Amino acid sequence: MKLTIFGPTGLVGQQVLAQAIAAGHDTTAVARDPAKLGAQVHSAPNVRVVTADLSHADPALLKDSVDGADAVLSAIGPRKKAEHGIVSKSAMALAAAVESASVPRLLVVSGVGVSTVPTPGRPHPPKREPGAGLIMRYFATPVARRVLGAHFVDVALMEDFMRGCELDWTVMRVPYVMDRPPTGRYRTAYGHTLRAALRIAAADAAEFMLRLIDQPEASRKVVTVAY
Repeated sequence: MKLTIFGPTGLVGQQVLAQAIAAGHDTTAVARDPAKLGAQVHSAPNVRVVTADLSHADPALLKDSVDGADAVLSAIGPRKKAEHGIVSKSAMALAAAVESASVPRLLVVSGVGVSTVPTPGRPHPPKREPGAGLIMRYFATPVARRVLGAHFVDVALMEDFMRGCELDWTVMRVPYVMDRPPTGRYRTAYGHTLRAALRIAAADAAEFMLRLIDQPEASRKVVTVAY
């Protein structure tokens, strides 16, 4: 496949890029700081590296980055508090580029618990995430909302935007992401969350994200992955 990956320097993005390269996919890596990708990525024969900051990227550059791709995958997140807002902004920019270039699939990373966050489009969301279980309802999600604050709201806004988008999209929700070896064993849920969805290794999240590209049942759905 021909893939374009945004946010390839974060935990999940690094793994998505590494696994795409290992699988032999023709890959374009779009990063704000390409130096963080490492020499192995830059020297890979099937990788094109593009420098772009989606907070103020040129639409023509974005279209060129995704043109001809079979799927666009985004693991974009803020590196610091000043970048809160980049998740929803990047989703809008990517959707425009994907539509302009007629890319078949758009997949983005989200977070477990964001469905309980009020937004202008969903001013009265459920207080408890359906299917979450007691630990998620009364401990993990409230703590995440308190710690992540504005970033959690930004991710919720991104999900709102994706639901109203006419593209063939999939939102992959992840819990706390760990930098650990893959297990190859994890739980998934389509259209709802998981009980005790507390953690996932970046490598396992990336493996599942790449699998979602060819899953018709994931089309225009929010999907959760966790141990």
